[in-house]
Amino acid sequence: MRQPPEEPAMIVRAAYVTAPLLVLAYGVIRIIDGFDGSRGPGPAWTIGHLAFLAALALFIVIFRDMWRILGRTRLATAHLVVGIAGIACAATQFVIDIAIGFMAADHAAMGPLFEQVQAVPGAQLVIYDAGPFLFYVAQLALVVHLATRGHVTLWTPALVAVDLALPLVDKDLMSVGAFFLLVSFWPLARRSTPAARPTLVRA
Repeated sequence: MRQPPEEPAMIVRAAYVTAPLLVLAYGVIRIIDGFDGSRGPGPAWTIGHLAFLAALALFIVIFRDMWRILGRTRLATAHLVVGIAGIACAATQFVIDIAIGFMAADHAAMGPLFEQVQAVPGAQLVIYDAGPFLFYVAQLALVVHLATRGHVTLWTPALVAVDLALPLVDKDLMSVGAFFLLVSFWPLARRSTPAARPTLVRA
């Protein structure tokens, strides 16, 4: 089966750096948006969500590069598929958030609109609960896989785990977690994609 074309090394390296920075930006904008006691609608709501959407797009590039580094094995492919599915669910949630932000006259009007979306059978599970969670599970699984194969040090999955855990403690810590993510991705950003040859690694 024909393999999809590889992204240029420069784009891959940029994705590893830019994606965490965009998540950091979303976290900061989210805090700023809450200064008046509520979040959305308005420019901060829209810009923050667009930043995270852009980060999700870059994570597709990142996951594909990790998949190549791991040799495109079946396990790596499973992680990639789960990650892409999670990204699709999370992106859907953020697109809905942006749309509701444009539709609602004020913050109070956003609630009923969200309730209408969540009332659709399966929407709560796929778009808000389990679906986006797949993105984070795959992200951690891929870096753990990289660590077990010796492509990154053990502190890389440890820092990614910290990044994923901090928002669960307090969503305002998302920016701090994004900094840890940037540090964890830095070694991957520095490595060249030609190093990931599928013939060198087996499942």
